[in-house]
Amino acid sequence: MISADHLRRIAFWSHELPEQEFERARRGIAEKTYAKGGYVFHRGDRFDAWTGVSEGLLKVAAISRSGKAITLAGMRTGGWFGEGTVLKNELRQYDLVALRDTRLALMERATFMWLFENSVGFNRLLVRQLNERLGQFIAFVEYDRSLDAAARLARSIAWLFNPVLYHEPAPHLEISQEEVGLLSGLSRQMANKSLQTLEKKGLLRVEHGGITVLDTERLSRYGA
Repeated sequence: MISADHLRRIAFWSHELPEQEFERARRGIAEKTYAKGGYVFHRGDRFDAWTGVSEGLLKVAAISRSGKAITLAGMRTGGWFGEGTVLKNELRQYDLVALRDTRLALMERATFMWLFENSVGFNRLLVRQLNERLGQFIAFVEYDRSLDAAARLARSIAWLFNPVLYHEPAPHLEISQEEVGLLSGLSRQMANKSLQTLEKKGLLRVEHGGITVLDTERLSRYGA
């Protein structure tokens, strides 16, 4: 169980809940740490917790039938995900990998379902999340088929600053060029070249230990 202050820090959605619902959520959440490179779960695993990133960086990935590794999305500090799988009570359909040492907040399914059945505020959150995720994955199919490396990387970074999924994220993100490449399915060399291209366009600034996004809107539409 986590403290009330800690829940408010790591879960923007908790501010919308009345006291009874907030306490029910708090009592149903525990935290767990995963080392860099470790799998949180594999495709086909049962992992019943709705999950928030208290601190760290994750990659959602899969392996195609031909054996090709595919990056589906990245998850940064402040993001919550997995609501679709918890609602359907099904096995996970993707791999989840920690790209750095990461601490996750895990809400047990019983608590999640109680909030789903009783909380108007929580259901508003779920509708926003599911709608945004649908748009995200439709967009990623388009990226993979029609955009060059710099544009794919631009769109992947832009999603990490989506205000619906991360609730007013700060413009700076501590992330290495290797991690950027892993999140966008590019080699470190190609990611570095693409970052330079985007920096020259005035969309972001590459800094020691991270990047600062200068124009999220243009970044999200780069290459269109």
